[in-house]
Amino acid sequence: MKYKILIIEDDLLTKKFYNYIFTSHEFDIIILEDAQQIFEILKNEDISLIIMDINLKNTKISNQLIDGIQLTKIIKTDEKLKRIPLVLVSAYNQSKKNKEDCLADDYFQKPIMDFNLFLERIVSLIEESTK
Repeated sequence: MKYKILIIEDDLLTKKFYNYIFTSHEFDIIILEDAQQIFEILKNEDISLIIMDINLKNTKISNQLIDGIQLTKIIKTDEKLKRIPLVLVSAYNQSKKNKEDCLADDYFQKPIMDFNLFLERIVSLIEESTK
């Protein structure tokens, strides 16, 4: 089965990294940073997992800048979307409390050094969500 991953990221180099790592492992990926497009995709596509950057510089809802934690909370409190596993990725170290408060299913700190572990965890989260 081919998994479809929605990646919410605004950094060009990180977008290239995700494109390389996921397409070389035969995942379908969609990389966005526009909130309207994000919710349109979530509404119309069968997304297996979301990868969310915390520091989003260009993502807005109702003309208000929004970060990845705020966007995660919106997604995870929506009855139709909360079943989708969501992984936060950031260059900043997050405390256990912050991780729990944001409702994400997992957290990775940039730079991601162990690609195999990262991919294993992504697949595991997807498989757990389909049980």
